[in-house]
Amino acid sequence: MAKVEVNQLLEAGVHFGHLTRKWNPNMAPYIYMERNGIHVINLYKTVAKLDEANEALSKIAASGRKILFVATKKQAKDIVAEKVASVNMPYITERWPGGMLTNFVTIRKAVKKMAMIDRMKKDGTFLTLSKKERLQVDRLRAKLEKNLGSISEMTRLPGALFVVDTMREHIAVKEAQKLNIPIFAMVDTNSDPRAIDYVVPSNDDASKSIEIIMTQVTDAIAEGLAERKTEKQSSQEGAEATKTEKKEEVKAEPIAEAAPAVEKAVAAAKEEVKEEAPKVAEKKEKAPKKAAKAKASKGDDLTKIEGVGPKAAEALTNAGLETFAKVAKAKADKMKEILTEASSRLAHLDTTSWPKQAKMAADEKWDELKTWQESAKGGVE
Repeated sequence: MAKVEVNQLLEAGVHFGHLTRKWNPNMAPYIYMERNGIHVINLYKTVAKLDEANEALSKIAASGRKILFVATKKQAKDIVAEKVASVNMPYITERWPGGMLTNFVTIRKAVKKMAMIDRMKKDGTFLTLSKKERLQVDRLRAKLEKNLGSISEMTRLPGALFVVDTMREHIAVKEAQKLNIPIFAMVDTNSDPRAIDYVVPSNDDASKSIEIIMTQVTDAIAEGLAERKTEKQSSQEGAEATKTEKKEEVKAEPIAEAAPAVEKAVAAAKEEVKEEAPKVAEKKEKAPKKAAKAKASKGDDLTKIEGVGPKAAEALTNAGLETFAKVAKAKADKMKEILTEASSRLAHLDTTSWPKQAKMAADEKWDELKTWQESAKGGVE
């Protein structure tokens, strides 16, 4: 992924903020100066924050989680729909349906209704309806497609939310906050950045500005998806190579020809076993400890636990809970204390189900974990 330059952002007008009288004082750290009554955004900070956001988005995409994009303003909707569709991520560009995240179960029912209408048209049931009923069903299908068509493949809560214009999409931001979903956003000088986990200070009104930021973001996601695909292919190739090796080992010499050699080998092996028995017993005792130390030294991707974002995962890792096994043994109250000490913004996270999810992840029961996460609302039973 090519890193964006300050000159490119300058040409796209990313530095233009709002009128000084409309500014939000919390955006002061990201403002470079004021000229002709308009605030100018510090593009060096924009580049740094954009790199930070891209790195986090790439990791989320590589973990297999979906990133939901929200942009309902006229200048942004077409750009977002085009860019996001290229990386196969869900997006909302018409109207934010209230409860899209907090009442996700009901939204999924509406999506299933759309799929049911499609099945009716395929199996011929649709033709048995009267003309008036067919017209009503078609209108319902068109309405659902317009509002929810882009999220039809999103079967669970997204791993992150990307927002263009936090002032306009304040309901989406509040719902994501309530469910501890990491929020990425283009934040202009009239917006409050405190509610956003990954702030990208930029002009959220100009189409050129939105396009250059969205290009960088979607490129980072594409990179994460490519990394995930490569890992899958390498694991499949490794499994196939192991099977081939086992098949080759099965091939043996004819028993009649190899019998004398086998007898000698068996006798020699028995002698070696007698001599090495004490050493083998000692190694067996040390093996579990070594394996435990090796596993402990390598951290797990804790964001696979529903409700754990990148910042929460970092806080747990810093506190020594870097593996699923350790999180599974930790108490929910203790993890709550760790998060509160790390950041006041993490204090509201619900850690009740984390040990249970971590136990399933540690045992590599991924299908069981996925089923549980889909049935649980926001990772809470």
